[in-house]
This record gives sequence, C-alpha cells and structure tokens, in this order.
Amino acid sequence: MKYHQISNSLFIKNRKKFTAQMKPKSVAIFNSNDVYPVSADSTLPFAQHRDIFYLSGIDQEESILLLFPDAPYEHQKEILFLKETSELIAIWEGEKLTKKRAFEISGIKTVHWLQDFEKVLAELMSYSEIIYINTNEHYRATIETETREARFVKWWKEKYPAHQVAKSNPILQRLRSVKESEEIDLIQHACNITEKGFRRLLEFVKPNVMEYEIEAELIHEFIRNRSKGFAYTPIIASGNNANVLHYIENNQQCKAGDLILLDVAAEYGNYSSDLTRTIPVSGRYSDRQKAVYNAVLRVKNEATKMLTPGTNWKQYHAEVGKIMTSELLGLGLLDKADVQNENPEWPAYKKYFMHGTSHHMGLDTHDYGILTEPMQANMVFTVEPGIYIPAEGFGIRIEDDVVIQEKGEPFNLMKNIPIEIEEIESLMNS
Repeated sequence: MKYHQISNSLFIKNRKKFTAQMKPKSVAIFNSNDVYPVSADSTLPFAQHRDIFYLSGIDQEESILLLFPDAPYEHQKEILFLKETSELIAIWEGEKLTKKRAFEISGIKTVHWLQDFEKVLAELMSYSEIIYINTNEHYRATIETETREARFVKWWKEKYPAHQVAKSNPILQRLRSVKESEEIDLIQHACNITEKGFRRLLEFVKPNVMEYEIEAELIHEFIRNRSKGFAYTPIIASGNNANVLHYIENNQQCKAGDLILLDVAAEYGNYSSDLTRTIPVSGRYSDRQKAVYNAVLRVKNEATKMLTPGTNWKQYHAEVGKIMTSELLGLGLLDKADVQNENPEWPAYKKYFMHGTSHHMGLDTHDYGILTEPMQANMVFTVEPGIYIPAEGFGIRIEDDVVIQEKGEPFNLMKNIPIEIEEIESLMNS
C-alpha cells in the first residue's frame, strides 16, 4: 500500500458498531474481492472490497473476516483468515501479511491461514443459529460478474442449509454513511491531493493540449502524493464532449475558446474525493461562459446550504430544481411557457440539468447511504449542479465535497480548491 498506515482504532470502532446490531447467536462473514483476470496471465490491479476494509483495514486479496460476538470463547469473537505467505510468493510477489502485521493493522488477535477456514467455520456454525451474508444492495449497483462473496454464499447455503439468513448490507449502509472523524480526515487528505493536481493543471493547460495529456499530469501528481491514482475513471471533456455526462475517452484536442469540464479526483487509503471544475482552454472565459458558470456556482452555493441534519434527499433535489429553473430563465434557456407546461415527472430544467445534485461519498465514490432516511451530521455529500448546452458547444459542472454539521452549513472539504472565475483566470495567466 502507498498510503500511511491507518490507526487500527478506526477499524476496532467500526466492528463494535456493526456487532452491536447483530442478532443473538449470529455469525457475519466478509470476503475480499477477487483479483480479476484480463486475458492470458494478465490481471487488473487488486482493489479491496470496501466492507472488509471498513471493518478490518486489511487490504489484501484472499482474506476473510468472521465476526461472532456471542461465541463461547473470546478468541472466536473476531477472526481473520489470510493467504499464507511463502518463500516463493515472497520472491515473486512480495511477502503477504504475517499474523503479527495483520493484528497491527486490524486490532484482531486471532488470525488463521485461509486453508483452515472451513474447519474453523464448522465448529463455529455448531454454536450459531444465524449467518449474515454480505450482498451488494447499492441503488446504483449493476453486477454481471460473480464475485468471491457470491461464490461463498452459494457454498454456504449448500453446506449449512439449516441456519437462518440475515443481511449485513442494511447495517453497513447506515454505519458507513456516517463518518468517523478519522474517515473525514482521510477524505480530506484525498481532497488535498486532488487540489495539488488541479493547481498543477491550471499552469499546464493551453490551447491544443490533448485531453489525455491533462490526465497524465493528474496521475503524476496523485501518485507522487501517495495516492493509488484516480478515485474513479477521469472525465476530461473539452468543448461539446462536456455534454456527454460520462465521457471518458479523453482523446481530443482542447481548442482555443473552448471550456474543459474536469471531473477528476484522487483516492487516498481507499477513501475517495470527487471534484468537478470547468476551466477555459485559453485562460479566459467568454461573457456567455461566465454567465452560465456563475449561474451554476450560485445553484451549488444555495444547494450546499440545504445539506443539514433532517433534510430529505428527494425533497432536497426538488428544491434544487426550483433554483436551477430560476437560473435557466435568467439565462434565456427556458421561458415561462416552458415551466408552465412542464411535465412534473420530467421538469423543464431537466433539459439542461438532467442528473442529481448530490450523492453520498466515502470509501466508494458513490458511497453507501439509504436515500429514504433523513440526512445526519458527519455524512459526506457531493454538491454538483451543471448546465449542459450542446447547441452552444459547452457544458459546465462544478462540484465540491462537504460534511454535514450538527448545526449550520456543511464544512467544505474542497474550500481551498480554486472555484471563482477570477481566481481560475488569474492562476491560468500568472
């Protein structure tokens, strides 16, 4: 891992919160992600399953976490199973976690090698009545590949059909959505790395630069600051490319007079940041670009103020829609007839702003959180309104990450990243 070791006190707290909500005589099991094949002997870089990381800090493939708070013996309450290292593995891949190192990272005293999992589980199942399985129930999830977790569920159901089933995911959705102070610090660190990358770009961008050259500048800055890289696939969309919401080709030339929509951010310690800025290729915005930019910025600022404890996610987006409608009227993109005759299911403003304003953020860029439940203090949200005008050849989106406070406006984790037109132009022309 490139990041500095995270204190195991965070993972100890997370496990206590989870086990406090487990039913009596129940076992919960969490698996690492697979190392996914590409072709021949090629694989994708390993990315740890966020749930086992959240509960243990273990960032290694072929790992299993077992929690059994009602186990008859203390050493059975928390158990890690790890791939046993060997001299051959140490030569070819580097040594895997030792039992001592795993304890230092996780705070879990009982560590077994993975080959002992079935034997240990068989004993524990004889003491338990319920097993918590960890299915992916995120509202954005689309899963076509059978995961290690899914294979385990199949195996377990066949092996232990008499046990009752419970779900880990609803517990984790609530726990992970409210951040501990250590987690907010990690997200802030990711935001700080993102800031360094963005400031680097403001000095680098000039007419005729390629989108992929901008991507290269970012990944250079991110990795040199101990990030693994992008928190998500970067969007570097110049000109009309910005009107494709998930444009990721990043292969076009940036032309004088155009804008570049940059939806790019670093991760740190598996925690995400999520930034969008829209900057002028030539270092100056046109009057029309300024007008639209400032309209988006006003919507972002007003939307941010609404992110307070008790806010309903659906109602929040409806209120943001009203503010956006007013701005679009002011820009001449909508008229009163458009609004009076709009379809309530698809309001008039959606022609120019068709996505949501905010989502949870944390270990995943689109993090866990139950959208039907009120917002709480220490939840982290993006705020990212946009206006997209294909007929005029540009789109503008602005995005920051904020932490909901007990009282008052949210704390902006990206408050130091340039956002005002005057500052962006000044830095690009210095």
